[in-house]
Amino acid sequence: MKILAASDIHGSAFYCRRLLEALEREEAPRMLLLGDILYHGPRNDLPAEYAPKEVIAMLNPLKDRIFSVRGNCEAEVDQMVLDFPVLADYCLLPVGQRMVFCTHGHIYNEDNLPPMMPGDSLLHGHTHIPRAELCGDHWILNPGSVSIPKNGFPPSYAILEDGIFTVKKLDGEEMMRAEIGR
Repeated sequence: MKILAASDIHGSAFYCRRLLEALEREEAPRMLLLGDILYHGPRNDLPAEYAPKEVIAMLNPLKDRIFSVRGNCEAEVDQMVLDFPVLADYCLLPVGQRMVFCTHGHIYNEDNLPPMMPGDSLLHGHTHIPRAELCGDHWILNPGSVSIPKNGFPPSYAILEDGIFTVKKLDGEEMMRAEIGR
């Protein structure tokens, strides 16, 4: 199954619209949000068109296509307005004979790995920096940030399909790719 993975929308209606355009262009039946959906956070500047209520209105109609994990900016009040679960710390995705541990990245990350077997992957957001790198015997994956990218990277998302993790700019141009397992 083709899954679009994205992180760190941070309440930007402008970038949420662009993300949903990418979701339709990619024809991905599912979208995984890696947290920090509505609130910009105290360390970030306001993203373009900061409008959490508009983001809610765009995402809720897609509730049957979205699964999500909690970011460090999510709170119980976010769950009260979003129609899909957002408060789980992680989810697991089987990819061939491997597992992908999906989380925001503020708890589990390269410096604090979750329990994983050799060949498994850690997929997280939080850093706002895209990544697809083999570190030891685990893949460290990050789709970057939809609205507040860092280190000179453009806004981005990733596609996970057939054991391939591909990071793309919001216009669909490929930035990096990794074969994480089949």
